[in-house]
Amino acid sequence: MAKSLGSKDVEKQAHVLAAEESTTAVRNPLINEFGDYGAHVLDAARLHGQDIKTTPDGKTVLIPQPSIDPNDPLNWTDSQKQIMLFVISVVAFMPDFGSSMAIITLLPQAIQWQKTQNTIQHNLVGNLFCLGAGGLFTVWLSAYFGRLPVLVSFTSMALGTSAWCAAATSFESYMAARILNGFFSIVAQAGGLMYIQDLFFFHEHPRKINIWSGAIIVSPYLGPLIAAFMISTMPWPNVFWVATGFTALCWILVVGLADETIYNRNLPQEQQTPPKSRLMRLIGVEQWRSRHDRQTFWQAVMRPVVAISKVPVLLCTIYYFLNFAWVIGVNATISIWLTDAYGFTPYNLGMFYFAPILGSLLGALVGHWLHDLVGKIYIQRHDGKIEPEARLIIIWLASPIMAISILILGFALQHSWHYMAIAVLTAVQVAGIMIATVALNAYLLDAYPEGSGEVGAWIVVGRTWGGFMATYIEINWVKQDGLVNAFGAQTGITAAAALIVLFLGMYGKRIRLWQGRMKFAM
Repeated sequence: MAKSLGSKDVEKQAHVLAAEESTTAVRNPLINEFGDYGAHVLDAARLHGQDIKTTPDGKTVLIPQPSIDPNDPLNWTDSQKQIMLFVISVVAFMPDFGSSMAIITLLPQAIQWQKTQNTIQHNLVGNLFCLGAGGLFTVWLSAYFGRLPVLVSFTSMALGTSAWCAAATSFESYMAARILNGFFSIVAQAGGLMYIQDLFFFHEHPRKINIWSGAIIVSPYLGPLIAAFMISTMPWPNVFWVATGFTALCWILVVGLADETIYNRNLPQEQQTPPKSRLMRLIGVEQWRSRHDRQTFWQAVMRPVVAISKVPVLLCTIYYFLNFAWVIGVNATISIWLTDAYGFTPYNLGMFYFAPILGSLLGALVGHWLHDLVGKIYIQRHDGKIEPEARLIIIWLASPIMAISILILGFALQHSWHYMAIAVLTAVQVAGIMIATVALNAYLLDAYPEGSGEVGAWIVVGRTWGGFMATYIEINWVKQDGLVNAFGAQTGITAAAALIVLFLGMYGKRIRLWQGRMKFAM
């Protein structure tokens, strides 16, 4: 039987974790003072007199403390880091951009293949499921073989399967291509957090996550927008040739600009394997030769399992599953509702998708300053210290926004309100999920930096499998219960999911200290 989380147990566990942390090559300057590996002191004045590396202005502590190795990604130039973030963000844009195009192409495909729109939509269901599965494979393969070769190989396969989607002549061939494309195209979405952890310091994380997440959230709306304009004058395969062209651009960026970011901070500089040839890193030869410096194959395979065994990771995945499901559900079916009830043409649908794009940009713009503002206020009120649970505070703004927008959207569609009202409500829902996405990712990255890729992959699972579920049931649910009842139930689920955030805010720290950190070989 598990022990209760009493204050003495938590204090004891904190000291055990502090002792473990003291053995690592690069120490966290906060452990001895606070006994919580998840808490961080950012105010350099609080650590006056200690040998601590700070930002150039001397005000902010650098966490993790960088090594003196010039090959340490934390020591890369700012331009190198920003280029890498740009590449990862563009590649992270790819999967949902191509996936969501099928929301629009199902209209002519149903006519061509003489199947119902609901049947054609099953390709999207399979695609979404494999996005989640591919994410888990991405992180454990990256942990063993290295980040760069997995990024190159998965992007290459995404390029081939995207061309297959465009060239498919039967529904069965098209669906197989879509499923495989989902598995491989997810690589930078699932692995985004591990790149951010590799390249940037703790105080930089929220804004970098906001940039990367912004590309992810806006992509499923820009895809349908382009597709809607195209199918009004062109055959549907041209839509996927555009997606193939964009995937080719991603491949060029990866091969031309990306580099390996994996770095074992548990090894001193003299034991690190120095990089020699970028070509050898692209194909994974250098990473293969240094694989024994990281972990065994079985240890890499078990990393996602260890991650999901941590209660905060599991609860955040469930929260995201219960919220993003209805974002994807609305996006995947809105074209059908607008076409049937409002007589929208493909051109009209294209114009409509400007609304959620603006919503995602609004959420990113607000989050760019709001996440840092909440963090600064928390630090001021807690003697210069910030804990992971502080990142969850902003979700109390995001959750009501999402719940209210879904509820009113049901009434708007049921009673045929003006389509501009539907556009505004859709935009508000997307803005809410954008804010929540950054907060969740920042929380888990702060709490478990050693499992950055794994926690990011599980968040992707929550998002894509929630979308898989919602896309599969949304149309039949609405037909059976009506829009108001169906969306009312979804509102209740969204509101109930907010209790998860309340629970983590109250007990998250105790649970983290009780369970301990993710003990990986690297």
